Amino acid sequence: MSEQVALRFIKGIGPRRAEALAAVGIEQAADLVEVFPFRWEDRRAFVRVADLRPQGPEATLDLRVVSARLIRTRKRGFTIFTAVLADASGSIKAVWYNQPYLERVLVKDARVVVFGRAATDRYGRELVLDNPEYERLDSDDDAGIHTGRIVPVYRKLGGLASRALRSVMHGVLEALQEGDLDDPVPEDVRVRRGLTPRLAALRAMHFPPDDTAMSDLSLRRAPAQRALAFEEIFLVQLALAERRSQVERAARGAHYEIPDALRVKLAKLLPFKLTNAQKRVLKEIGEDLRSSHPMNRLVQGDVGSGKTIVALLSLLVAIENGYQGVLMAPTEILADQHARSILRILRDAGTDVRVSVLTGSLKAAAKRRALEDIGNGHAQLVIGTHALFEAGVEFARLGMVVVDEQHRFGVMQRMALSSKGTRPDVLVMTATPIPRSLALTLYGDLDLSVIDELPPGRTPITTVVRREAEREKVYEGLRREVAGGRQVYVVVPLVEETAASDLKAATVFAAHLKKDVFPSLEIGLLHGRLKGEEKDRVMQDFARGAIQILVATTVIEVGVDVANASVMVVEHAERFGLSQLHQLRGRVGRGAAKSYCVLMVGDEGEGENARERLKTMEETGDGFTIAEKDLELRGPGAVFGTQQHGLSDLQFLAVILRDPGLLDAARDEAMGLAKAGGADAVFARLGGTWRKRLELPAVG
Repeated sequence: MSEQVALRFIKGIGPRRAEALAAVGIEQAADLVEVFPFRWEDRRAFVRVADLRPQGPEATLDLRVVSARLIRTRKRGFTIFTAVLADASGSIKAVWYNQPYLERVLVKDARVVVFGRAATDRYGRELVLDNPEYERLDSDDDAGIHTGRIVPVYRKLGGLASRALRSVMHGVLEALQEGDLDDPVPEDVRVRRGLTPRLAALRAMHFPPDDTAMSDLSLRRAPAQRALAFEEIFLVQLALAERRSQVERAARGAHYEIPDALRVKLAKLLPFKLTNAQKRVLKEIGEDLRSSHPMNRLVQGDVGSGKTIVALLSLLVAIENGYQGVLMAPTEILADQHARSILRILRDAGTDVRVSVLTGSLKAAAKRRALEDIGNGHAQLVIGTHALFEAGVEFARLGMVVVDEQHRFGVMQRMALSSKGTRPDVLVMTATPIPRSLALTLYGDLDLSVIDELPPGRTPITTVVRREAEREKVYEGLRREVAGGRQVYVVVPLVEETAASDLKAATVFAAHLKKDVFPSLEIGLLHGRLKGEEKDRVMQDFARGAIQILVATTVIEVGVDVANASVMVVEHAERFGLSQLHQLRGRVGRGAAKSYCVLMVGDEGEGENARERLKTMEETGDGFTIAEKDLELRGPGAVFGTQQHGLSDLQFLAVILRDPGLLDAARDEAMGLAKAGGADAVFARLGGTWRKRLELPAVG
């Protein structure tokens, strides 16, 4: 059977299921076999009925059907199927709901293997298996798909539940022959790296051999996982290598001169000295701007390391050379703050740069004016949000694009903005530290710069974990800070209280603090549902000191900068990820005063994973250490958040990140093949699903 066989022709699928699968992008056998299990269950070891205990571990049993009956209840369409199952040691009742077809399957004297957990019935009198997995062992099929082996567990896909998908997957993998599969990894590479052949790896990934250790599967170090991980990262790295070579071959759109006089002029703009790290990164950017191809650079820097100044100086080089520059931020709050701080720097330095702001909440007349200024070139520096890449936004002479907090934007959005110029230089920045392995994996087509030094005067932030019993002491500490002229952030997870959650809601909590705790203080409220002008008013009031305690959601996670704020309180801190907690903590410690981050834990306490996160926050302020720990605890998705395009499509990223040697090997092989001109032959064999994935890591 060819991997290109349409799904409707595969046994167990048919036209209706094929249509549902096509709706989620699964159209051929090749697509289906790359839908991997999210976990496995060990159903190899059989136990006896006599060994079952209430609420004990899940167990696999080889049983005979003693009796069975289908009960049709008074509730329309609701059925209960019960069967008494036995082995030599005893018998047990099993119950299934709304599966009337079992009357034809689990007939008297049939041999069946079941997998489930025993529990006492509602009367507490006897043990029952409630809705166990089952498999009838007929004489022509005693190997088993659902029991008696390591069994794959899938997420529901196109209407197919895990059991049905398991049956279909087993049939497809058994029918495929070695010649049916196009292997994207060249044979000599597979042999040289000692990798399992592709079809064998796919079969073992879905249905691991009986001698597989469950620990190897959970730690993603089984041979099949390593082979498929190598394949995935090899293809990603090959695409990145090709993209990098395309950029290097492309003619530069903008041409820059950076004479000494311009350097002196830019240096005079700043009321402070740059750190050595900032100077180093600016030198790297300068070399890019003088090169023969467009810049494509990622700048990493911890919270407060001074990335915005680096971006501004880079944009001013473009502006001084007659081009427009654009700075894109993920939120209106951050875009407005960038505009205010940049205008202040330019004004204080006596530098006349025409700045326009374009955000989604602009009123029609203001938006029309901004679009005209951008289109006719009057606006030299444009600062905005997602509104920048909408249709109708046309630049007169776009030379440089800076994307702040790049992980908040989809790749295609960044590309849409870049396409508004003729191969503009692209600088993307993040304050979410990215481990080297992850940066190389996802952004291998970008040059990487790191600002690994904080400006002088930044005081270390003391971080403490506090529980509900200590809340009054925390409030006393806040009163002391406010009495000393400082301000406080209080971050809560939700905007409004709901019946489904006990998390402190911003609206309710702000009212409680004002009424019951700090009646004499000004309490502000900031969340994402406020209109743009309301957000601006609240932030301006907080920035000028009119608000002493600001209750907010994570809308303030990035970019908000109030130097007088000295305390960050995070309610239900156990519910937040490490990188997010680190970003929130970075909102304080921006002035000379001693600053604190208080992580409040809810009444229900925290699990082991949350304890590790909170302990890490107490022990270190280094964002890169925190990012590595976050990766270890929660996997790669935690580093950027679930919305980062491309990341969620890399199914074996966790394998790569735990095995840097495999990453280096895949990169070396991909680079070698790209240099030898062999990439096109590999890409020609790829299906549509892989082509879509390989578009995602692009930036410029």
